[in-house]
Amino acid sequence: MKFLSKKSLSLFLILAIVFACNQEEEPQLAPSVPDSAQSSLIPQSELDQLILKSIQETGDFVWMDQTDEVIWSALVQSDSILTIGYQPASTENINARMGEISVGDPQWSAAAQKVIFQVNESRSAQGRPQLRINNQDADIHEDLPFLEMKVADIQVLRDLRLMEEVRYYEPLSYEFDISLLQAAEEARIFSDSGCSNDPNANIPGSDFSVIAPNAVQSWNYPQMGISQAWSTSTGAGVTVGIIDTGVSSSQSLLGSAFSSGASTNRQISKFGTYQTGFWWWKRPDGPNDRCGHGTAMSGVIASPRNNLGAAVGVAYNSNLVSVRGTSDVIVNSGNEKDGVADALVLLGKRSDVKIISMSIGDVFSNSKVADAVRYAHSRGKLIFAAAGTSTSFTNWVGVIFPASMPETVAVTGVKEGSGYQRCDTCHSGSQVEFTVVMERAGSENKPLTTAQSGNTPSTVGGSSVATATAAGIAALVWERYPNFNRDQILQKMRESSDLYPNKSSQYGYGNLNAAQAVGIF
Repeated sequence: MKFLSKKSLSLFLILAIVFACNQEEEPQLAPSVPDSAQSSLIPQSELDQLILKSIQETGDFVWMDQTDEVIWSALVQSDSILTIGYQPASTENINARMGEISVGDPQWSAAAQKVIFQVNESRSAQGRPQLRINNQDADIHEDLPFLEMKVADIQVLRDLRLMEEVRYYEPLSYEFDISLLQAAEEARIFSDSGCSNDPNANIPGSDFSVIAPNAVQSWNYPQMGISQAWSTSTGAGVTVGIIDTGVSSSQSLLGSAFSSGASTNRQISKFGTYQTGFWWWKRPDGPNDRCGHGTAMSGVIASPRNNLGAAVGVAYNSNLVSVRGTSDVIVNSGNEKDGVADALVLLGKRSDVKIISMSIGDVFSNSKVADAVRYAHSRGKLIFAAAGTSTSFTNWVGVIFPASMPETVAVTGVKEGSGYQRCDTCHSGSQVEFTVVMERAGSENKPLTTAQSGNTPSTVGGSSVATATAAGIAALVWERYPNFNRDQILQKMRESSDLYPNKSSQYGYGNLNAAQAVGIF
C-alpha cells in the first residue's frame, strides 16, 4: 500500500459542473469566511504540520482532540461537510454494540433530530442561512449512528461540543498532504497509490513451482505452510469479503473461470460502494477495478487452481465477495471514507461472510470508518487490515488506520530468512498481530498473484499482500473448524505462529503457519 498526494480540482472545473447540474436543486456552496474571522483561520500548511507532529509524537491524529478552531479551519477549507456521531444522552458502551444499534428506533432518531435542531439554531443565532445536502438539512446514515451537515460557523462546533448526544464531529473531506511524511530532503511524492498490476513474464523459475493440474504456486507458500495445509483444507464453504479497489472486469480467473479446475462449487460476487463526484452530485462507480490493487489482493486470497498456468490463491476453494470501496489504497478523500464505511456495513450484514480483508488505510483515524469497522466486528467478522506500506523513507510511520484499531487484526510483511526483518516498505509496531514472509532474501522478489487480465501472473508486495495472505489462511482454518467463532479461529492462528506464546513489540506473534493452524502437525 503506497501513499499519494491527491490534487484538488480547479475552481473553474467546480463552477462548470455546478452550472451544468440540474437547477431544481441549486448547489449551495459554503459561504466565505467573514473578514472578522479570518484571523482565526489556520492555513492548510499549518494544519498539515499539526497533523504531522501528532503522527510523529503519538502515531495518530484525532480530530476531537483538537480545538474547534483547528476543526473549523479544516472544515471551511474543504467542502464544509461535517460528520457528526450521535447517541442518546447517557448511552454507554456504544462501540461494542455498534452492530446491534437500530438508528431508526425512537431514542436514536430523537438524538439525531436534536443534533440537527441544535446546528440549525446555532446557525440562526449567527444570522447564517441553512446549508443543505441533497436538498435536506442533514444526511442521516441508515445503519450507523452518524449524520452529515454543511457547516461554516465555528459557533456550531462550540455548541455541539457541549451536547451529551454528540460523540464526535470532524471534517469529512479534509485531505492531509501525505508527501509531508517523506524525509525533507526527498522531493519525490509517493509513487502510484498501489495502482499497478501488470503481467510479469520474467518471473524467475525459483520464485514459483508448477502444481497439478497446471497451476503456479508462489515461492512463499511452502514457507507459510500453505501448500501443506491444502491436504486438509482449501477454504471450501468459507466466504471471504474484500474491501479494496474492486476486481478487473477483464480477468476471467476472477469471473467466468472462478469456479474451474480444482476450484469448484463456489462463487464470486462483486459490488461497488465507492461513488465519484461532489456532495451535490455523485454517481456509483461500479464494482470494476480501475487501479489493479483489488484484483491483485483478490487473486492472493482466492484465485482458482486450474490448468491455465495461472497463480493459485491461498484459499482456492473459498467464495469471495469483492467490494470496490475506494479508488486506490489510501482512504483519505470524503468519497473513499463513504465507500469504505458502506462496504463494511454491506459485508457486516451478510451472514455468509466470515472474514474481511482490508489492504487499505490512512495515516490517521477517521471516526466514520471506525464506526463501520466496529459494526462489522460486532457482527462476528474477523477483520484483517494492512499495517501499512510506503517508501523506505516513510515507513517510520507506525501501524496505520484501521489496522491500529483493536477490532482489526494488523498484518505486516517480513523478509525471507531467519530472524525478523520487515520488508523495505512495510510498517511495523505494537498493534501488529501476525507477519507473512513476502520478500525474498537478496533479490527482494515478491509473491505471485493474478494480473489485471490473462493467465500470466503478476507480483505484489508490502503489507497488502501479507494481509490478503493472512485472510486466505483464516479461510483454510475456518473450513477445518467450521463450528468455531471468530475468536477461536484467531486463537488457532496465534497458536500456529512462530513466536507464540510470546509477542514481539514490532511483529506480534510472528509468521503464520497454515499447516499447523489446520492441525497437520
